[in-house]
Amino acid sequence: MLFAAALSAGIPPPAAAADYPERPIRMYLPYGPGGIGDLTARVVTQKVSEILGQQIVIDNKPSAGGVQSFQAGLQAPADGYTLVQGGNGTAITQTLVKDLPYSIVDDFTQVATLSRFNLILTVKPDSRFHNLTELIAYAKANPGKLSLGTTNVGSSQHLGAELFKSVAGIQAETIPYKTSAALLTGVRSGDIDVGFDFVPPVLSSIKSGAVRALAISADSRNPNLPDVPTTAESGLDGYVVASWNGVSIRQGTPRAIIDKLNQAFVAAVNSPEVAQKLREMNSEPYALGVDESRALMKADIAKWKAVIEKANIPIN
Repeated sequence: MLFAAALSAGIPPPAAAADYPERPIRMYLPYGPGGIGDLTARVVTQKVSEILGQQIVIDNKPSAGGVQSFQAGLQAPADGYTLVQGGNGTAITQTLVKDLPYSIVDDFTQVATLSRFNLILTVKPDSRFHNLTELIAYAKANPGKLSLGTTNVGSSQHLGAELFKSVAGIQAETIPYKTSAALLTGVRSGDIDVGFDFVPPVLSSIKSGAVRALAISADSRNPNLPDVPTTAESGLDGYVVASWNGVSIRQGTPRAIIDKLNQAFVAAVNSPEVAQKLREMNSEPYALGVDESRALMKADIAKWKAVIEKANIPIN
């Protein structure tokens, strides 16, 4: 980081960064209070506020695709005092929303990532599919007969299911539900063959035996579900889907300020108390540097754009 390098070299940082922050910082959230994204932001920013010596004020602006929160961020000066929380959903919005009034790449840059949680595939307890290999084999032998349950069209879960069909090389019916709760009911009743959702909404049902997990689309096993294999372990390479939360800021903000913010967010996420709270929410602490966070956003935009176009998902 430039800021850290300047300090280690004994070079005084720019005055803007040295004095920053001199007043509270506002952070817009693209969803209402109480959800995992909101709780993640509050847990992390409480620690960041302690580190920076100024309060980060949470401002919830729920809207489809997070458009309102990013519009508010775009209207603010590029002085480091306005942040916007976004993540993989923000990357999806770049393609799904026609005539978007901003570009997450050209008008914003990424400060840091905070947390992530992976997609997990579940079936009813007495499902004929005992593992992912059996499910894929059935789908290949019976094109179009396998049903994949997801949440709303265009959601990360929905796109994750579409990507699964592509990577696995199968034809299957994708059935979107309005909520995770409705999707879970569909899995339990057997109305759908396999459900695609993130770990937090289904963890308790997996542990209670109400549903059975086939595989998790992650690079490594989830510590809360150590017996559930990854998709790669199950024979499906190249299929990792994670929902992640991060922080963005307006382009034009001095890099020294962005670096200072990144250091604070990374330190907060990696602190034992914050990391523990995130894990208690079934979310994985996930702190990346400035350049890595921006690279992740760009990669997700390209990844989900390809999925949306291949699946012919309507653009609003």
